[in-house]
Amino acid sequence: MNVPVMTRGPLNMVGKQTDELVTDLVAASNVSKSFGDFTALGPLDIKIKRGEFVSILGPSGCGKSTFMLMVAGLLAPTVGTITVGNMLLTKPLTDVGIVFQDHLLLEFRTAMSNVMLQQEIRGLNRPATQQRAKELFDKLGLRGAEDRYPRQLSGGMQQRVSIARALVHDPSVLLMDEPFGALDAISRTQIRHDLEMLWMETGKSVLFITHSIEEAIGLSDRILVMSNSPGRVVKEIVVDLPRPRPAYLGHYPEFSAYADDIYKTFEELGIYHFK
Repeated sequence: MNVPVMTRGPLNMVGKQTDELVTDLVAASNVSKSFGDFTALGPLDIKIKRGEFVSILGPSGCGKSTFMLMVAGLLAPTVGTITVGNMLLTKPLTDVGIVFQDHLLLEFRTAMSNVMLQQEIRGLNRPATQQRAKELFDKLGLRGAEDRYPRQLSGGMQQRVSIARALVHDPSVLLMDEPFGALDAISRTQIRHDLEMLWMETGKSVLFITHSIEEAIGLSDRILVMSNSPGRVVKEIVVDLPRPRPAYLGHYPEFSAYADDIYKTFEELGIYHFK
């Protein structure tokens, strides 16, 4: 699938500007991460185009979340470099939205107040941010939940609020670490669809970390399959399916082909044992 290049203004982030022509929004070059004598992942060479939805799929402990934290500028690579836009990362990104498996909402603030934290922290225009938040609530199926507290929301609604909070300041990059991992199957299917529709509308560059083969195929333009620790990209799969994609992907013979390819790769790596 060909992804259109989204044109945006300069990224607002902390780092060093590079002199190279920018062809990818995110570029990791020869990146490895070690903790003492333990090498968690790498070496990795990963690029994400502007407006592209890329999933990293792999077993627990392969370094998927570690890589995402490095793209956010929250961890420094032991070896290699990461650039976002025209900036070499040396400090945390500011032009980013992050969604974790745990919604991390403040229990003493309402859903809308949690989302508006971005406005308070970043000093954004309040009326404009509030209007953007209301639009996101509508698109994420949260209308009527603005004044509810997290304890009054289902797990799926809590995660939708978390996604709204990650998008309300209109970041260039959206990082998602197992965002649907704690949800039931029905909620996961609906929120997957809602996220895809938002992505199609906004054209964000998304790095999506997942254990779910179905989620990766259902959402991605490209899937990067990782090995056991130290995590390396062992396969890249370009997902060429029409959008928006249906709840039940089994209608597409290609879905089974993609899934079989991934299962076979995991079996060859010793992650699965089917015999």
